[in-house]
Amino acid sequence: MSFLSDPPETDPGVESLYAADRERLGYVANYTRALAWRPAAVAAWAALNGAVKSTMDLRRYELATLAAARRLGSRYCRLAHGAVLRDRFYDAETVARIATDHADAGLSPADAAVMDFAERVAADPNGITAAEVDVLRGHGLSDAEILDVALTAAARCFFSTVIAAVGARPDAAFETALEPELRRALTGSLD
Repeated sequence: MSFLSDPPETDPGVESLYAADRERLGYVANYTRALAWRPAAVAAWAALNGAVKSTMDLRRYELATLAAARRLGSRYCRLAHGAVLRDRFYDAETVARIATDHADAGLSPADAAVMDFAERVAADPNGITAAEVDVLRGHGLSDAEILDVALTAAARCFFSTVIAAVGARPDAAFETALEPELRRALTGSLD
């Protein structure tokens, strides 16, 4: 569900996007329905996001993505990436703590610094200083790994902005897939 109508499913590009979602998720995601008007743009996004993720530890990618999504106020992305963190890396209580205050969630100092940096990229990329980059170096991140975090946060800015602008609502599946306390921590409410 979004502000846009669904594109015709008879279009081969749309049909392909919908089939891929049904195979991967069991349903067509709301963001796919909204973006399917431009299958080439969806393919370009998938290629960019895949390239960013391909060089990165998935847990670090998810933490950076959650931090950027939180800063951007993207309910959809917070729910989606909070679910991945819960399903793959942490229990629900830990993800809720990460979502509300990552500095006090038991993360390593390096992981907390990654989230801090991702939030800064999403909020004020022009204000980032060499000293902030040096903090990540001090936690053992290479320059390539620092670039990975910046790319992750910047890519989230693009995607979250687009889906928000067209009114893509979080999928109903998040209502049943996530514990109420975790949903509240990820979004600030139960709805």
